[in-house]
Amino acid sequence: MTDKVPSQVHARLKVFLAAARHLSFTQAGEELHITTGAVSQQIKGLEDWLRLKLFRRLARHLELTDEGQRLLTAVDPAYAAVDLALGRLRGGTLSGVVRLRSLPSFLAIWLLPRMPNLMRRHPAIELQVEAEDSIRSLRDGEFDLAIDLNDGTYPGFQSTVLVEEEIFPVCSPALMRQRPPLDTPDNLDDYPLLHDMTAWRGSQPYAEWEGYLKAIGAPHVHVRRGYMFNRNQITIQAAIAGMGVAMARRTLTTTELESGQLIAPFAQSVSTGKRYCLVYPTGALDDQRVSAVYDWIVDEARGALAPLRAQR
Repeated sequence: MTDKVPSQVHARLKVFLAAARHLSFTQAGEELHITTGAVSQQIKGLEDWLRLKLFRRLARHLELTDEGQRLLTAVDPAYAAVDLALGRLRGGTLSGVVRLRSLPSFLAIWLLPRMPNLMRRHPAIELQVEAEDSIRSLRDGEFDLAIDLNDGTYPGFQSTVLVEEEIFPVCSPALMRQRPPLDTPDNLDDYPLLHDMTAWRGSQPYAEWEGYLKAIGAPHVHVRRGYMFNRNQITIQAAIAGMGVAMARRTLTTTELESGQLIAPFAQSVSTGKRYCLVYPTGALDDQRVSAVYDWIVDEARGALAPLRAQR
C-alpha cells in the first residue's frame, strides 16, 4: 500500500501548476493572490518532498525540467477536470460571448482545428474571433483574450507563455531539382528566398533570415532579396508552391514536414527569443466564461506544444 500524500503537497501542486502555466513565480503569485516569495517557498517545499528539481531558474524566466514537465503532464489534466466539474456544479452551463484575438497564421493553422474541442466542452460559449497581425498593438477594452507572438512583456496586461518559438529554413523538394545541392547556408545564394515582413511586432522585413544566419554563424549570406509577404501562412504556402526557401516556425509547420510537402535542408533550428503568449487584461479571468476559454487554450497548448519544447 502506498503512503498517503501529505495534504500540504496537494496545496503545493496548485502553486506548481500556476508557476508552470506562467513560467513565472511573480505571475503565479498574482494569480493566486500570494507573494512571489511564498510561491518560491511552496515550490521549494514540493521539490524537497519529491527530491527533484522542477524548474530551471534562468536569468529572465523559468523553464521546466524534464521532471517538471512530467509532473505537469500528469497533474494538469486531473486538476483541469476537477475545476471543470466544480464550475459546472456551481454555475451550471456557461454561456455568452468571449472576445478572442489571435495572429492570423496561428489562428488558421493551430487554433481553428482545435475549436471543436471547445464547442464540446462549453457548447453555450460563443467565441467572437478577430484575426490581427502583430503590427497592431494590443489595446485594453478590445479583447478578453489575445494570442500574440512577442518577447513575453505586456505592460498593463497579464500573460501566460504557451510556447517559445523556433525557426528554420524549409522548401519544397521540387525546388531543389536542377539546382545545386542545398547542403550549407552558402548554397542559399543559388535559391530564391521568401520573407515574412511582419514576423512579430516591431520586426524588420528581413529579421528572421538575418537572425537565423547570424545565430548559426553564417551572417555573410545575402538575404535581402526575394518575395515578401505579410502573413507567415502565405509565406509557407509560397514555399510549398516551389517559389523559394522560407523561414518556418516549428509550432506551425509540423503537418507540412510530416507530409513531405516541405523539407528542412539544414538541421539547425534557432530560438527567436519570441514566445506565443496568451494575454488578458487584469481581472479578466474573474469572468468564468473567459476563464473557461483560457483554461481550454492552455490545456490544448500543454498537450500539443509541450512536446515541441521538449525537443529543444
